[in-house]
Amino acid sequence: MSQVLSIDELVDGQKIRSFNINLLIWSFLAMLADGYDIGALSFAVPQLQTLWQLRPGAFGPALSASLFGILFGAPALGYLGDRAGRKTAIIVGSLIYGLSTLAVIWSHDLTQLTALRFITGIGLGGIMPNTIALNAELAPQRLRATLVVLMFTGITLGSSAPGFIAASLVPRHGWTVLFLVGGLVPLGVAACLAAALPESIKYLSLVPGRRDALLRLARRMRPDLRIADDVQLAVTNVPAQAPRGAGQIFSGDLAVITPLLWLCFATALMANFFLNSWLPILFQSGGLQPAQAAIAASLYHVGGTVGGLLISVLLDRFGFVVIAALFVIAAPAIAAIGMSGMVYATIAPLATVAGFTVLGAQFGNNAAAGLLYPTAFRSKGVGWALGVGRFGSIVGPLVGARLIDLHLPMRELFAAAAVPMIVGALAALALVRLCYARLGGLRLSDVPRTASA
Repeated sequence: MSQVLSIDELVDGQKIRSFNINLLIWSFLAMLADGYDIGALSFAVPQLQTLWQLRPGAFGPALSASLFGILFGAPALGYLGDRAGRKTAIIVGSLIYGLSTLAVIWSHDLTQLTALRFITGIGLGGIMPNTIALNAELAPQRLRATLVVLMFTGITLGSSAPGFIAASLVPRHGWTVLFLVGGLVPLGVAACLAAALPESIKYLSLVPGRRDALLRLARRMRPDLRIADDVQLAVTNVPAQAPRGAGQIFSGDLAVITPLLWLCFATALMANFFLNSWLPILFQSGGLQPAQAAIAASLYHVGGTVGGLLISVLLDRFGFVVIAALFVIAAPAIAAIGMSGMVYATIAPLATVAGFTVLGAQFGNNAAAGLLYPTAFRSKGVGWALGVGRFGSIVGPLVGARLIDLHLPMRELFAAAAVPMIVGALAALALVRLCYARLGGLRLSDVPRTASA
């Protein structure tokens, strides 16, 4: 009689070994490059507005273009991840945004810049849903949220890097250095991912003809087990007769959970990209020196990294409660920046706290999406959440551009940026109740306790 192993038990029984560390490091680097490219343009705007003789608000469409591209790239490459594999989709996305970011160096006007940033967004959109799905499917359940969030802290560290480059290299080499780094790094990372990144074991188990790859990966994950050549690797908890297409993410309890999760994504991303896009120029217009403004804006992302680390420790244990708490704290934290008087000694810690709450909440959203959807349509579920959430990220920079053009006081500008987090807090609190009812506890899992909401 042949050996029978459950893939869920195979994954959940892992001890943390070099396999898991390798996965975390390469996923972290993919996220690092992704985060850098998302934030690079906002640090180039001060020079570009002088070079092209444009007002700051004119860059609103260009700042939103990559986010608009993510709206298409996330579900499209999420679908590719479910069909061709998470690893393939991550590499394709890295190549797309690496090449389009390099091409920005040769752009000569706002139209070219906006078009290239849109293409960049398509590539960026493919990285997030697939890295979340890959890590969620290879991590043991007891550490799943922790490892997903630790991987995702790469995006905030990457987003902080353009500020330090803007402060140190742009004065000597000009704005193009931001995009030279932003293009070459993901191309190098993509080459390394092709050699070093594993595929999802749950994905491989669902694809006929990939049995050899499945066995190699299973033995690499669990060197403590003797896995026979004729082993039967079974996937449990695959939903029977689930709807096809987008209907899968609205089946059962997900009919209510999915739209609320989308609202959490959209509001956190709207607040984040309002701040991410305009903090450097707002701080400069408020009286800070260019280097001070760049560093203070980077501290927003440093705070987000700390928020991500907090989420990584607490999310596995307390579930969506932690995310809801960060949403609640974020609104007054953002509003306080506008009341600071634009003094660097006050701005720096306030920007750090705002990043801690806003980006910490978004880290939690990303991890929760990777845990709540089953393997059969996990990349699709995460991709749609990221894609729909991008409506918020697109609107954020555009609203910021409009408010800046109206010459509103700093107090009112940052109060406006806080409003989305209030709406998100209400949605997050509703999700706490729903997830608890669905799962019978605080821990997030893709295995529902009940079949209907």
